[in-house]
Amino acid sequence: MLSAGIDIGSRTIALVVLDGMEIVKSDLADTGFTPLEKAREIIYSLPFKTSIIATGYGRHAAKAEFAHSTHSIITEIKAHALGVTHLFPEARTVLDIGGQDMKVISLDDQGNVDDFLMNDKCAAGTGKFIEVMANALGYSTVGDFGRDSLSGSPGSKISSMCTVFAESEAISLLHKGAARQDIGRALHVSVVERAFSLLQRVGFKTPIVFTGGVAVNPCITEMLKEKLKVPVTVPKDPQLIARSGRRLPDLKKPLAIKLNEA
Repeated sequence: MLSAGIDIGSRTIALVVLDGMEIVKSDLADTGFTPLEKAREIIYSLPFKTSIIATGYGRHAAKAEFAHSTHSIITEIKAHALGVTHLFPEARTVLDIGGQDMKVISLDDQGNVDDFLMNDKCAAGTGKFIEVMANALGYSTVGDFGRDSLSGSPGSKISSMCTVFAESEAISLLHKGAARQDIGRALHVSVVERAFSLLQRVGFKTPIVFTGGVAVNPCITEMLKEKLKVPVTVPKDPQLIARSGRRLPDLKKPLAIKLNEA
């Protein structure tokens, strides 16, 4: 039986289609200015009919349009717990950094949500923050920004986590002659410090799985491992938590994979 999960997030829309235990299709697109229309386009492009479960910021609007199964919507927190547990049964903590929020989820030994914290009141430390800073420093892509920042030297410091003020600090440092990779490093450090604080407040346990669009940033990933001093698992496709063709345990729920918000 085919089933699909769609996540309408702040920055991207993700889709995964399952045939029983096997992932048969995945898709990722920019949310754009008309997220519901974009989601509808993705769904209607499928060459087959399937039950659909929605998650993410747009899940309620999606339900009204095309989510029509018994469990037609699911929260991002629950979706994370289901998906990460199916892919990484031993996981005990999930760190997700998406486009507009940062989440830390504590899991028990059965994969149930034990506790969670979510920072969604400010763009600081999120994908949007990194995107704004990359643009301010003249990088064409966030990937280039992350890779270049890996070679940065300590010394520069960004004291504000407010996106607007941090951007002003970064530009000021640039005008004073600081190398942009050094400024980039300082900006990435500020994101990692914010994530570390959230992890400490939850009381993180290992193994840790790092998901979301920011997980593809090599600088954040390396700094996070160094800061935590423990291994951090990053899935092959952290925005989907899905590997094409990977076999999953028995899926009794319509959606048993996290369609991550990025």
